[in-house]
Amino acid sequence: MSPRRSAAFARQTRERIIAKSVEQASSVGLEGLTLGGLADALDLSKAGVVGPFGSRQELQAAALTAASKLFIDAVITPSMTVTSGLQRLIRIIDQWSGYLVDCPFPNGCFFTAASHELDDRPGKLRDALQSTINQWNRFLREEVRRAKAVGDLDPGVDADDVVHVLTGLVMAANQAIQLLHENPGLVQARTRRLMRSAIGVV
Repeated sequence: MSPRRSAAFARQTRERIIAKSVEQASSVGLEGLTLGGLADALDLSKAGVVGPFGSRQELQAAALTAASKLFIDAVITPSMTVTSGLQRLIRIIDQWSGYLVDCPFPNGCFFTAASHELDDRPGKLRDALQSTINQWNRFLREEVRRAKAVGDLDPGVDADDVVHVLTGLVMAANQAIQLLHENPGLVQARTRRLMRSAIGVV
């Protein structure tokens, strides 16, 4: 095999491992990922699974990064086609509530599950998750402030309060769909309505 083909094969193998890790972590959690389970699912040796990453912890970190990209692709990227202000904020809300139903993860919101899993487990993985969530919250706060700055939202709207309410609604919706098995379409519609109401849109 030529060096170029060898490098391409190694890259494809790494991507396969990450994709399977995200899929499995959605079901068993990041801490539940095992080299043996991944090896069986991918028809690789344990050494073949961990080799491209150097350690199980780095593999977990790679899965978290990949999950973040999937979320960005599903929620943030489509929203950036809309001019900043109220319309972009509405688009973000609609994409976010839709993501809960047409989810890229097999078992609901990856970050809701990971937050519950890692909130009391200090370490690099928790720190990475915390950083990811903080970045998302800063992004939301900035979008609320931009909508206020152009006069689309009431000046009295508090960006921190809006982010807190929106996050709570999404977590409740994920629970309703994944744990309580409520109708996903109805949950999405209710969540979108409540999220819009949180920014003063009926």
